[in-house]
Amino acid sequence: MTTPPLSDTRASAADLADLLHHLDGRGYKAYNELHNTEGFVFGEPFPFRLHVDHVQADPFAPPSRLRICIQRAVTGLPTHLLDDPVCCVGLCHGIAEAVATAMDLVGGSGDRPMLQIDRPGQQILRRSCIQITDDEVSIHFSARLPAAGRRILGHKAIDLLCEDLPGVVASGLVYRNLDAHRLASLCTSVADAEALRAQLSQQGLAAFVADGSRLPRATGASDEPMAADIVAWQSPETLSVELNLADGRPITGTGFRQGVTVIVGGGFHGKSTLLDALRLGIYAHVPGDGRERVVCDSTAVAIRAEDGRRVSGVDLSPFIGALPHDQSPSHFISDDASGSTSQAAAIVEAVEQSCQLLLIDEDTAATNFMIRDHCMRQLISDDREPITPFIDRVRQLAASGISTILISGGSSDYLGVADTVIAMDNYQPSDVTTRAHELVVPSQQGPTDPWPPGQRRIPRRGSINPQRGKRTSSVRARGLREIHVGQDELDLTALSQLVHCSQTRALAQALAYAHEHLIDGERDVVEICAAIAVKVDEEGLGILTPDRGHPDVAQFRHVELAASLNRLRSLQIVSEPGVSA
Repeated sequence: MTTPPLSDTRASAADLADLLHHLDGRGYKAYNELHNTEGFVFGEPFPFRLHVDHVQADPFAPPSRLRICIQRAVTGLPTHLLDDPVCCVGLCHGIAEAVATAMDLVGGSGDRPMLQIDRPGQQILRRSCIQITDDEVSIHFSARLPAAGRRILGHKAIDLLCEDLPGVVASGLVYRNLDAHRLASLCTSVADAEALRAQLSQQGLAAFVADGSRLPRATGASDEPMAADIVAWQSPETLSVELNLADGRPITGTGFRQGVTVIVGGGFHGKSTLLDALRLGIYAHVPGDGRERVVCDSTAVAIRAEDGRRVSGVDLSPFIGALPHDQSPSHFISDDASGSTSQAAAIVEAVEQSCQLLLIDEDTAATNFMIRDHCMRQLISDDREPITPFIDRVRQLAASGISTILISGGSSDYLGVADTVIAMDNYQPSDVTTRAHELVVPSQQGPTDPWPPGQRRIPRRGSINPQRGKRTSSVRARGLREIHVGQDELDLTALSQLVHCSQTRALAQALAYAHEHLIDGERDVVEICAAIAVKVDEEGLGILTPDRGHPDVAQFRHVELAASLNRLRSLQIVSEPGVSA
């Protein structure tokens, strides 16, 4: 039986069903005949177009990529939400949730669902799976086209594409069938987070936690809120500030002032829980999360020690002095950095990317990098110790506009350099700044030398080699914390502000984009990362995935892109004096 030909003209859903009927029993590669430039048009009650952008090579390969386009007027989605760039992020999150729920009902087995969209989590991110234009709403998703072994199950494919998909459209894209309150709340959550974050700098704040926030999570491995009744955040009066939500309503909470803030308290009383909430304060959160009104400076970077990481051409001279074997600390290179040098590199790299807030937990920091107490300074003279501890630089950084919020539960050293000291007791904060300063003598320890002028760190051509075997370009993400670039395996465990695998996939594609378009031996790391960030802002995430229809990338910051690039073991840096333009 011959297959009816499909020209590159607009075909109908009936044509699709007829084609699938004729494909029944054929080899799996025959599914490639579903490609049709104009797509398949489905009719009333909610007309839409179905495009097949990529067909998987066989039933066991990554799933096929499909796209549904529907006129905005057909969806009935509110124009004022679609056209507002802030609210639209929340609206798209809600649509993705609804579509994912509808696709769950289609079936599949375990980790192999028949239909799947990039399911959002607790943070509200701009994603490629939902796209809005002046005329259309489109959803990008994956489908496992039915087969028995390697033979096409045409009639099951008809059920999937011609029967189930229209139901997904009706449930997930038509406003009258959606939870309008949920959509409005998501939009409000994004708008409020943006409004609160925008007020931080003018109020002299680095972060803010609203009264009533609920910070604890269900488990240490979960991002879901704790289900049991938990104590709501209540600001101490001395730290209480009033900000305004997006609609102008006032809201009170704890203002974390710019400068140096130290968080103290007993074990299991909420120190790390607070810092974790601040760490993710760069994102808006879904309603009911408990952290919807916890925000921090958008450039905040969580810093930790990272034994064994690659460091390439970083000026560690603010923290590291003369090194053995005549190695220069101003152009430090290591394939196996220690805890102290890796943490020093992370801070210098963050400063290079214009970070204005450092977040540090003593549990994940290198002790010999953080402090060097009086007795140790007496025992080991300064000329025998190459490490300048962070405590000696933290005030200098604060004076230059880079704040620090850190946990120091086991040492009093940082009390002497702190502007604010907050004690956590049963997840409740209290201001103990005055008492802390009574107990310690304000530290006079500090650097005698200024922070060195910035260097332009220029990656050499060939710093990214995506070749793997016979493949000229192999760049892929694996889960949340791993990227493979050619033969190079990139460990992103230390990038704790990444929250979704889609961000990691986007970072992988951004590295490939940098290799192809930007790493030319002239641009430096700052310029490369800024150029990609601007390109994504102006043209969308799709510029990272030229194979049209890639359904699963999400927004990332230039900070994480730089951190990924800096950890590549193949990275080779040439340093030049001066600061990036």
